This record gives sequence, C-alpha cells and structure tokens, in this order.
Amino acid sequence: MLKKFRKNQKGFTLIELLIVVAIIGILAAIAIPQFASYRQKAYNSAANSDLKNLKTGMEAYMADTQEYPAVLALQ
Repeated sequence: MLKKFRKNQKGFTLIELLIVVAIIGILAAIAIPQFASYRQKAYNSAANSDLKNLKTGMEAYMADTQEYPAVLALQ
C-alpha cells in the first residue's frame, strides 16, 4: 500500500533539495569574491580617468596662465 502511495507522489526528496542548496552555496561562494574584484577594478579605472582629466585641465590652465592653480576647487 505504501509503495502505491509513493508512486503517485510528485516532487523532490529532501536529499535532492539539500544537494541543490549545497551546489548553489558553493557557486555563490565562488562568484561573490569575483564580483567584488571586478567592482574594485571598475572603481580604480574610474579614479584613474578622473585623475587624467584633472591633469589635462591643469595643463590647459598652465598653458593659458603660465602658472598652476593655487587651489583646486573640487565640487
């Protein structure tokens, strides 16, 4: 009687669900540090770009006035 009842049931067993959760956890443990690394590289690239723009602006000011600005007004 129990075998007939189990054959008609549909769904996943507890072991199957635990295995899937474990696999998702392992993938997340690998992916999260990689994502953080890419994010840090993006911030560094943006900072380098900002510094290059600042350098270009200061050189343009130097070409016009023959002196560097005394104080940088950062907004």
